[in-house]
Amino acid sequence: MGQFALCVCVLVPWTVYLAVSLPHRFEARYWPMVWVGFDIMLLVSLVGAGAAVWLRRQALIPMSFVAATLLVCDAWFDISLNLGGGDVWESVASAVLVELPLACLLVLRARRVLKISARLAWQRLGLAGEPPSLYKMPLFVAMAASSTFQPDSEGAPDA
Repeated sequence: MGQFALCVCVLVPWTVYLAVSLPHRFEARYWPMVWVGFDIMLLVSLVGAGAAVWLRRQALIPMSFVAATLLVCDAWFDISLNLGGGDVWESVASAVLVELPLACLLVLRARRVLKISARLAWQRLGLAGEPPSLYKMPLFVAMAASSTFQPDSEGAPDA
């Protein structure tokens, strides 16, 4: 938890600094390399997620979240870098019709697999009833280490 708090404490002032110090215009020297490299990362994450689905591996969960995150970033940069230009509507269409729906599909599929996996782990740990929703579920490694774990009775199952 402390590591995440440290990251937030460093990122907030850094973001403020960037907001006030970055120039309004900047010419990138290696523009094609940046975009091709980004698209290669996106392609690798999509291939990885697809391979994990095909092989029926749990790796599809993180790979799907990585691919979805990159798709959202791609939509953000395409639109924000084309604002005021003639290609902005093409970028909006690409985001709305392709990138964001695919990102949602990947997240929903990963979430579904995560819920099924959590339910199976919950049962294998011998815990009674339905597991709590994903955001209330403790880490299983913490549960296995603790003999005094009691599930949250207020948590309704995640829909």
